[in-house]
Amino acid sequence: MENRKIYFDNASTTYVGNEALREMMPVFSNIYGNPSSLHSFGRDAVNLVDIARDRIAKAIGAKASEIYFTSGGTEANNLAIKGLAYANRHKGNHIITSCIEHSSVLEACRQLEKDGFIVTYLKVDSHGLINFADLLHHINSNTILISIMTANNEIGTIQHMQAIAETAKEREIIFHTDAVQAVGSISYNVNAMGIDAMSISSHKIYGPKGVGCLYVRDGVKIQSVIAGGKQERGVRGGTQNVPAIVGFGKAIEVAVRDMSVNNKKIKTIKEYFVKRLTESISDVYINGHPAQRLQGIVSVSFDCVNAEAVLTMLDMQGIAVSVGSACESGTIEPSHVLKEIGLDDVLAKGTIRFSFGKSNTKEEIDYLIETLIPIIEKLRNISPLRKKKRKED
Repeated sequence: MENRKIYFDNASTTYVGNEALREMMPVFSNIYGNPSSLHSFGRDAVNLVDIARDRIAKAIGAKASEIYFTSGGTEANNLAIKGLAYANRHKGNHIITSCIEHSSVLEACRQLEKDGFIVTYLKVDSHGLINFADLLHHINSNTILISIMTANNEIGTIQHMQAIAETAKEREIIFHTDAVQAVGSISYNVNAMGIDAMSISSHKIYGPKGVGCLYVRDGVKIQSVIAGGKQERGVRGGTQNVPAIVGFGKAIEVAVRDMSVNNKKIKTIKEYFVKRLTESISDVYINGHPAQRLQGIVSVSFDCVNAEAVLTMLDMQGIAVSVGSACESGTIEPSHVLKEIGLDDVLAKGTIRFSFGKSNTKEEIDYLIETLIPIIEKLRNISPLRKKKRKED
């Protein structure tokens, strides 16, 4: 295992799978026409875009006409929150979301508040679940949009999607979900589940970076948030990234095809990791729901340890992990998700996200644990908080 690089940050991004990469390669140099052009080069390109759109629609039980390509999950969430809010403002100005959403949802909501919208941020319990009674309490006649992520990107907790969607549908409220972290791990049929809009990102499912999509049910009004350009049927302007779209389409097809096998493998790896971790290191806490969660994400709080120091020391040994969402990297404050589930600053600042993919092995877990034990011991030995607790005990 010496000099090997081991990757446990799959929730941040995955590598591009071989099948997706093979389909992408010819598009860079052979089928390079602008899909908006009317000549044969353009027609060849738009044909590939249509194939990818069909594949994505099939993967989630939607129609191809309901898929709009974006640059990724962040843009898809912005398009959903802002585009749906502005297009349906004549019906009301109230939006409901949760306090542990991805920053692209939270920041979009905060921008809408400056423009006269009222946003309710639902609290969550210690596992990261919203309170269903709380949701019902805050719905009113002006509520036009509910946006709740399927699964949290930091702690892996899966919300009660069916109940939320049915509640929205009964009251004729648009329901959007950020499914960026969940697609490829959870089976979706947007019609059966009653989902009106859903954000997906390619690079979480072994597709390329820089491409994602927003599903919007036919008949649901949405407004473009990009000025200029009539691509994506006027909803998302800008020349389509054809190679990435092709890779995205193949990646989601493969992800759905192999979902059962991959989930089983990742669950085995996750359980092995948790068992070895808890047997080897004391005072560790697993965040998120114990059962209702993504198998690939394990958020671990180490008491009296600085997570960034752990990350750096693991990185020096060739092991990649995360202290939370990659989109939040560089921030000094503890994650908003960890704060909202009730962690104090000590545990929040000592939290590492380990996220597993289909290529990880038990051998890699063994190396991780063997490397982690002396790191945690060393950091705790020099921790003033640890010394203080020992004196108090």
